[in-house]
Amino acid sequence: MERLNYHHLLYFWVVAKEGSIVRASEELLLAHPTISGQIHRLEDVLGEKLFTRRGRNLVLTDVGRLAFRYADEIFSLGRELQDTLKGRASGRAMRLVVGAADVLAPSLVRRFLEPAFRLGHPVQVVCRADKSVDEFIAELVLHRVDVVIADGPAGASLPVRAFSHPLGECGTTFFAAPKLAAATRRRFPRSLDGTPFLLPGAPSHVRRALEQWFAKQDVRPTIVAEFDDSALAKDFGEEGMGVFAAPAVIEAEVLSHYRVKVVGRSDDVRQQFYAISVERKIKHPAVIAICETARADIFAPKARARRIAR
Repeated sequence: MERLNYHHLLYFWVVAKEGSIVRASEELLLAHPTISGQIHRLEDVLGEKLFTRRGRNLVLTDVGRLAFRYADEIFSLGRELQDTLKGRASGRAMRLVVGAADVLAPSLVRRFLEPAFRLGHPVQVVCRADKSVDEFIAELVLHRVDVVIADGPAGASLPVRAFSHPLGECGTTFFAAPKLAAATRRRFPRSLDGTPFLLPGAPSHVRRALEQWFAKQDVRPTIVAEFDDSALAKDFGEEGMGVFAAPAVIEAEVLSHYRVKVVGRSDDVRQQFYAISVERKIKHPAVIAICETARADIFAPKARARRIAR
């Protein structure tokens, strides 16, 4: 038997679904004789008749019905393959594996990921923060991670090719427990000189931005602790152990979840956020939703103004 020509099988499958060559030609945008000829060729290869005529209609033979079941499964699997590669796993919850930099505030990561749960089909989100950003980027190439959310773009020195898609940027708000905040608010930022400070762990983009800003302001806070986990820094800050910094876009959340006050704000300490992928153009629907919502809502000027006004 000759090798099966899947174009011939596709034409047969469409005719069987539509019930006539006329309707199939409209679906496939092919001439009637072309479709008829391809089906006859498939019958020759299989050595069996697939259709019989009943009046003006084509009716599947017993072999035709068997061939249709196989064709239906083949092309359904083909659609499923396309959907899976595009992140729309047919009939199952779409899986989204996110690598999140541990320096990112959990409340910000939550806001980044929320749009993935509002798609028109189920999504299973796996959020990991157990590796460095560079390690997560390496896993992108192996398709173990779909996207990396980071506080900076992918480094140019990485041995893998990755694309950094900007989500947005904002300034920085400084917080402390009420007593320490009252003592440092008045002469901010000069008041930070010698003040206990909880610094983000190294290496991170926000840490470098803070250190550069300290040097520019000619202040030297007393670094009492360094935390890779931003939530842990907030816990220590709430206990009065030092001043800590957080992205301005989550100022309202920090104030509502922790017993702290604002010490001051700086637009000069810019915090930038990126979705990093191996695709120049993102195709995963959940990642598209994450990027679009971040740009249009989280970091939109009006949205920032509403959060600061609260």
